Amino acid sequence: MRFWDSSALVPLVMDEPTSELATGWLREDDALIVWAFTEVEIVSALERRVREGALEPGQALAAGDLAEELIAAAYVVTASEAVKAHAKRLLRTHPLRAADSLQLAAALVWTEGAPAGAVVHTLDARLGLAARREGFRVVPSPAAE
Repeated sequence: MRFWDSSALVPLVMDEPTSELATGWLREDDALIVWAFTEVEIVSALERRVREGALEPGQALAAGDLAEELIAAAYVVTASEAVKAHAKRLLRTHPLRAADSLQLAAALVWTEGAPAGAVVHTLDARLGLAARREGFRVVPSPAAE
């Protein structure tokens, strides 16, 4: 089982340069762990691409349906109070945005605060670096500090 940030899931539901990479991760281990609001982040990413003209509305809807299917089959971290407590600490410790702190906090809840060896998939360098500093194995590895 591996924790998936929304940035690593988007390439699974729409064609992106990193789609082949993300599909390979899924082939290695298809037991996904996600945060309760990851689907909202995915829809946000898809709709941003529609507004930018990079994706047609119908394509965004189809990708959103695929994301819904992926998440329905995933283990979803829903412990909101524990996630919130970890997220506040992470914001004080790392230069993260709120949603990224919540993603990483959900991963910490999943590992019960003992992330050593647990894998986080993210394509967000800042989140990846914070996850690595928290003790996760980040795939792909974030840029050097």
